[in-house]
Amino acid sequence: MRRREEVDATLQTAKLNAAELLPPVHCLRFGPQAGAGACCLLQLEPGLCAELQAGRSLVIRGEKDEQAVLCSKDKTYDMKIADTSNMLLFVPGCKTPEQLKADQESCNIIHSQIAGFSNNYWELRRCRPKLKKLRKLLMEDPYEGPDSGKDQTSTVSKYTTEDLLSLVQASEEEILHHLQVIDACRVEGYWRILDFDYEVKLLNHVTQLIDSESWSFSKVPLNVCLQELGPLEPTEMIEHILLSYGRKYTDGGEVYFEMNEDKICRTIAQMLLQNAVKFNLSEFQEVWQQSVPEGMATRLDQLKGLALVDRNSRPETIFLLKVEDLPEDNQERFNSLFSIREKWTEVDITPYIQDLCAEKQTVGALLTKYARSSTLNGVKVYNSRRPIS
Repeated sequence: MRRREEVDATLQTAKLNAAELLPPVHCLRFGPQAGAGACCLLQLEPGLCAELQAGRSLVIRGEKDEQAVLCSKDKTYDMKIADTSNMLLFVPGCKTPEQLKADQESCNIIHSQIAGFSNNYWELRRCRPKLKKLRKLLMEDPYEGPDSGKDQTSTVSKYTTEDLLSLVQASEEEILHHLQVIDACRVEGYWRILDFDYEVKLLNHVTQLIDSESWSFSKVPLNVCLQELGPLEPTEMIEHILLSYGRKYTDGGEVYFEMNEDKICRTIAQMLLQNAVKFNLSEFQEVWQQSVPEGMATRLDQLKGLALVDRNSRPETIFLLKVEDLPEDNQERFNSLFSIREKWTEVDITPYIQDLCAEKQTVGALLTKYARSSTLNGVKVYNSRRPIS
């Protein structure tokens, strides 16, 4: 135990003026269990502190081969270890200068025990949720419909919401939102993605019914669709395809859907392109327009992130290139794109890197970091900063 005289002598040795310090003195000693690694420090932004104070949880997600992320209800953060040159001491019940000033009756000498110490802490940085794995998991066993015998014999795992939360590095809200984006649906309690051929079959049922009934694509009645198509497919699948390709609204107490022309044209283009390595552009455009429902107009800008036009080939060609098939890592994504095409215009590459943009980050900033610009025939183009093997 230190006496006041010993404290004063220590201050004198340290050349500190006692008049400039608060009267109370902390005398620290290491407890029996104190040691490096016994405790971990996590630096939280105010919003995350508020989450904990409100009684909500923060979850660390990641399998053994993945970099850990921390998730709140609606955000995802990378976790990185930050070293500090000052040793950080954990002192339970330690009072801050503000608390000592407020407590005029504090003892002159406060004896405190150090419970642990550390030379680093976990630093959080907001990051894009790692959602590519979500689609990959669901594509292990796409749903081919109730008549397919595959579901009864399949040994591939199926996934509930809880399963996906334990496997995918993203917050619950980000996962649920992305399930909507990729048009996943629940079948017997499990999240499933429709097999593409089955999806096209369902869409054809709906568009053929619209044509036979001479309905407007902006006003497709749900109840009549379910009554007419119910004998062909489960009503929940009919409603799911309407939700995937239309906007639901109510008019006069009845539920209707306004069909999305761009999305329908896009799916039909994918159906035409998926069995060809490359397609003559003019021939494709002709066949595509003939294949979509009457009254719909096809445009190449409907295919952003799905197909790529090669204007340099003679004749011009188009081929399937889906953004969801590209790597999730920024550098790997650019490597993949530059291995497909050496030089890209900003217009062509934007649909394939837009999803990589972090909060408040632009496509231009990504291109500056991962690509080198030059001018070709008066047009600004981008190529790789590093050799592509």
